[in-house]
Amino acid sequence: MNRYTALKQLGDGTYGSVLMGKSNDSGELVAIKRMKRKFYSWEECMNLREVKSLKKLNHANVIKLKEVIRENDHLYFVFEYMKENLYQLMKDRNKLFPESVIRNIIYQILQGLSFIHKHVKIRCLLKTK
Repeated sequence: MNRYTALKQLGDGTYGSVLMGKSNDSGELVAIKRMKRKFYSWEECMNLREVKSLKKLNHANVIKLKEVIRENDHLYFVFEYMKENLYQLMKDRNKLFPESVIRNIIYQILQGLSFIHKHVKIRCLLKTK
């Protein structure tokens, strides 16, 4: 983690917290997700579905995982930084989105979701008789 400088906290969730960071080499802004659970081996980290899935994905509508770091039993995901997210856009608006904007947002979500479904094996948990 010494390759990045933490700038500010962006969010906190059930599984981890997200910081805005800056690459010490390139100056590029990144989002760093620090997992709350401890990980005691590299193999354990690489077997996470999130890691397996995100490593395979490269699409304009799917956030890019740049690197996975395990340090002192803590796991960090380094993502490309996005200035805004859909939640912030919706929360910060003072009037309804026009239909064209809603269509564009839905289109982008479905494009990303379609790409994920085509490229990631998702285990089906349906119980059959």
